[in-house]
Amino acid sequence: MAKDEKRFVKVWSDGAFGSNEIWVDKETGVNYLFHASGYAGGLTPLLNRDGTPVVTPVPRDYEE
Repeated sequence: MAKDEKRFVKVWSDGAFGSNEIWVDKETGVNYLFHASGYAGGLTPLLNRDGTPVVTPVPRDYEE
């Protein structure tokens, strides 16, 4: 991946209570949930029922 390429792409967002976003790592396909409210925020991988990460195949040239 070139230095100017972004590794993560935002695929979903909702601002109902704070800010909720789902980001996908273009290298691994792992999905992450980011939640922010006020001055606080957190990031965690999304997990399937069996505890494995949710993986989405994303083309490396995908643009928002």
